[in-house]
Amino acid sequence: MDTTEPFASQHGRHQLAQQMKVEPGDGLSSYVSQLTGNPFFSAGFGLAALAAAARIGQKGIQHGASLIRRRMLVDLEVTHHDDAYPMLLNWMTAFHRAQHTGAQLSKSPKNTASGGVLSSLIQRFNPRLHHLQVHTVLPKDGPSHAAHFSFVPGHGRQILRYGTSFILVDRQREKTLNIAKGEPFETISLTTLYSQREVFEQIFTEAHQLYQQMHEGKTVIYTSMGPQWHQFGEAKRKRPLESVVLERGVKERIVQDVQAFLEARTWYLDRGIPYRRGYLLYGPPGTGKSSFIQALAGHLDFDIAILNVSERGLTDDRLNHLLTKVPRRTIVLLEDIDVAFMNRKAPGSDGYSGATVTFSGLLNALDGVASAEERIIFLTTNHVERLDEALIRPGRVDMTVRLGEATEYQIDLLWDRFYAEVDSSGEAKKRFMARVKELGQSNSLSTAALQGLFLYNKDDADGAIKMLEGLTAGQDSQPGHVDIKGHVDV
Repeated sequence: MDTTEPFASQHGRHQLAQQMKVEPGDGLSSYVSQLTGNPFFSAGFGLAALAAAARIGQKGIQHGASLIRRRMLVDLEVTHHDDAYPMLLNWMTAFHRAQHTGAQLSKSPKNTASGGVLSSLIQRFNPRLHHLQVHTVLPKDGPSHAAHFSFVPGHGRQILRYGTSFILVDRQREKTLNIAKGEPFETISLTTLYSQREVFEQIFTEAHQLYQQMHEGKTVIYTSMGPQWHQFGEAKRKRPLESVVLERGVKERIVQDVQAFLEARTWYLDRGIPYRRGYLLYGPPGTGKSSFIQALAGHLDFDIAILNVSERGLTDDRLNHLLTKVPRRTIVLLEDIDVAFMNRKAPGSDGYSGATVTFSGLLNALDGVASAEERIIFLTTNHVERLDEALIRPGRVDMTVRLGEATEYQIDLLWDRFYAEVDSSGEAKKRFMARVKELGQSNSLSTAALQGLFLYNKDDADGAIKMLEGLTAGQDSQPGHVDIKGHVDV
């Protein structure tokens, strides 16, 4: 019988009992020493300590990076709601194209900074754009298949160098849509060193100047889309005021009145008078109402905001909101105002069949308590007799102007515009004017009809004379000047 194993077992139990024996005054320290002496506990505590230290270090790095970012970096966010958003996109396109071709924008800082090796290295480093978006331009002149493609910075993060400053550009597109425009929400964030934050002002100044250069000599047309105004198509070339032929003195009188209004802002405010001006142009179709407004806007360096009161879904609140948010230096145009409240139909299956603007809503939007100030508004109509007196009373309409059929004065000017070179002696013009009097068509032809006749017979004065009789056949007489009480009539 082997007695070695029982003896060893008894000896082990004796040692364990000795280790677990606790002195009366030293219990806590004994337990701690026993735990630290345990290899399994030591290994677990070490791992936990390392994990805690790593977590603390991670938090420290995050807070340190955040502190450095707050102290050393500066962010600038531009949303697509801001007017600077399209300007910045246009500038980024031009800046990228200039870098790609080796050219330079007119106001961009030249890379001539003197600062030793570091500045030299910075000037040689041009970050590459890895997120591009194609921008296609179809020229109006030239072959129909011609197209110009340019690659512009797209969505995502990329770095650009402006002078000696590096800027992180982050263009993000959200998943949510702007219901009014049907476009996703977009933002552009610019990040650079706090010490170089002045480059933001330089960039936006340059972007604004570039935007103005693109629209110089042009008139922007706005239309309403939802509760906002948006540019409609490309900006149009300004129409010369001389290209619109009106009766003697009419054009000059309107221009003089508008310019006097623009210069009298302080006068209006000092007397508590709402600073707004309304004009009504009426007369038969084709007499130059819309053409004159476009030429006037170009002459004053204004844009045009066209508002269709009969637009489907337009409400009183939205109409009032649009008239209070008219872009700066913009003429508001309400065309064919006489048909705005005609031919109303019962609501269809979708809830309505046309505009839901009420007549009182239109009146309040024009000069109510909540109506906008600093506004020039033009109303046009072919049938002034259909307009309610409340709509065109003084305060809503301050000047009424009838643009009628072409007089002998207008016919004479139109002839010179088209045939001054081929009829330098004026002999053909005399025959044409004599033919007009013979047919009794003075004050019965619209300027649009005459212009169409002259365009059809470009450089052919005799052809215009021969076709005059056929042009005038079937012309209906139009009502003459309508006296509207309380207005300044021209």
